[in-house]
Amino acid sequence: MGDLEIRAAVADDVSAIVGMLADDPLGAQRESPEDLTPYLAALERLSSDPNQHLVVAVREGRVVGTLQLTVIPGLSRKGAARSIIEGVRIHADERGSGLGTQLIEWAVAESRRQNCQLVQLTSDNTRTDAHRFYERLGFTASHVGFKLTL
Repeated sequence: MGDLEIRAAVADDVSAIVGMLADDPLGAQRESPEDLTPYLAALERLSSDPNQHLVVAVREGRVVGTLQLTVIPGLSRKGAARSIIEGVRIHADERGSGLGTQLIEWAVAESRRQNCQLVQLTSDNTRTDAHRFYERLGFTASHVGFKLTL
């Protein structure tokens, strides 16, 4: 495998990102790769917020992975900042290559650099392989998550 670059996502990456988001049973139900308009608008909002880090992993000029890291300042834990990892996706051709580990390690290192005291993420109940992956990287399933669709 060639060298890997992890960098901020740009508009030219959106099609590849959305393709990865849609490339599983859950994503296929909620993503619309045929219309990138809402995704490009979201990228603009993300890019203008210094606490949002939408990144892509690029190998040999091709986007092969992505994640979003959000830094949240807070009052709890003595005013500690925390980060949330969202939207982790690896291109089908790269799964099992160690790329997911590299992306999560990047997110943890960036969280430390941003003085976060805690890194958290959620994973759908059906993604049991992902749960094992995160546990192998030291994450613990310590909470029950709740969502309210608006």
